Amino acid sequence: MNLIFAGFGGQGVLTAGLIMGKTGVDVGKNVTWIPSYGSEMRGGTANCNVKISDGKIASPFVTKIDILVVMNMPSLAKFEENVVSGGVVIANKTLIGQYNFRKDIQVYEVDATRIADEAENPKGANIVMLGALAASGAMFDAEITWKGIENFFLEKGKSNPKNELVFYTGFTETSKKEI
Repeated sequence: MNLIFAGFGGQGVLTAGLIMGKTGVDVGKNVTWIPSYGSEMRGGTANCNVKISDGKIASPFVTKIDILVVMNMPSLAKFEENVVSGGVVIANKTLIGQYNFRKDIQVYEVDATRIADEAENPKGANIVMLGALAASGAMFDAEITWKGIENFFLEKGKSNPKNELVFYTGFTETSKKEI
């Protein structure tokens, strides 16, 4: 599976990609994770290439995207054309709004920024997006994804009880966009 997580620096897109990669490792997959930063950290663009496979991975770079997790409009504009026909886009509807997506892809929308803000967990929009990814059925299910999130933060000695709330809110409030 070829994934790209993209958004502004500070939205946690690199962390979301790393969580997915580590979750892949936890379930016995081969994984690569390559970050890319814009000219500025916070507020500039950031994205990461994640490959998760049962077999060997020849190159860590993603050119054809199976799943695009996109937090903002500039990132959507940059990467949508590289999503394969039949591929999946997980979109942060709060910052992308109304958009005419390609007709040959599956789009799942969630108000990630709003959900995180309402839960008083403003750094949790990326966790909402992982809930949306689980809801899409395109990667790991909710149980495996949540366990991966939990393990990621526990390994760092961190715990934020609001992450579980925003993850499951993202999971339940994700809707498939009819194109």
